[in-house]
Amino acid sequence: MRLVSYLLDGEPRYGAAIEGGVVDLTRRIGRDYSDVKALIAANALADAQEAIAGQQPDYALEKLVLLPPVLAPEKLWCIGVNYAERNAEYKDNSDLPKYPSLFVRSMSSMTGSGQPLEKPRVSDQLDYEGELVIVIGQGGRHIPRERAFAHIFGMTLCNEGTIRDWLRHGKFNVTQGKNFDRSGSIGPWIVTADELDPRGPHDIITRVNGEVRQQDTTERLMFPFDFLISYLSTFATLKPGDMIVTGTPTGAGARFDPPRWLKVGDVVEVESSRIGVLRNTVAAEQ
Repeated sequence: MRLVSYLLDGEPRYGAAIEGGVVDLTRRIGRDYSDVKALIAANALADAQEAIAGQQPDYALEKLVLLPPVLAPEKLWCIGVNYAERNAEYKDNSDLPKYPSLFVRSMSSMTGSGQPLEKPRVSDQLDYEGELVIVIGQGGRHIPRERAFAHIFGMTLCNEGTIRDWLRHGKFNVTQGKNFDRSGSIGPWIVTADELDPRGPHDIITRVNGEVRQQDTTERLMFPFDFLISYLSTFATLKPGDMIVTGTPTGAGARFDPPRWLKVGDVVEVESSRIGVLRNTVAAEQ
């Protein structure tokens, strides 16, 4: 199933993307499960599947304003430097990392597929980072690695947009450059694990104006999905709907000489063949 969140007459709703459009689940099961996060927490995927059986689409997908599929996860974890050769891009002669680099983002820094990515007034260094995202289903603490995949509800995509010259405003953190409003995106939907085995392998590709900039596969992750779930749950309880943005391949704009920053009007596409395409156009901050 492909679960999607969207606006209808200014109200957030959710549904299932099927051939020809979207079946509205808010109307059918919304009394029991108010949004995608509530559906995940209730382990109610079977109810959603029953609700859409034999139904025709209520809306054309292209007519909807898409939102990130989980509107308010308790945690949006982001993993840095996780594909082979990414460590070498920093040109600091450092050893391969023993543990993942980790930071968090607020959902105000994310928008949905088809919505504008915002280039801020204060910087010309908006960059793209195409990434695969795992969505937690069953929560837990101290999750053994051998049971980690059972805790994945599904997968989606992220453009983990970054304002490069704001990454080092503080001495130790990257938080500022990773949390500009609407600088990144998540979507277009969650593909549930019953249809998409998170064990993979999964491909990831990023295009800017049709030009391939990043391309890789999860077979080359330094810290695979099951390791990340086990590691994160060592110090924090994972909750239903939490999202883990699992790292970007080589080829971000900052790594070119000269750098290739995103400009107003650029179209960024992040694609994985078994998930779909997350597409956004860059717009100027108003």
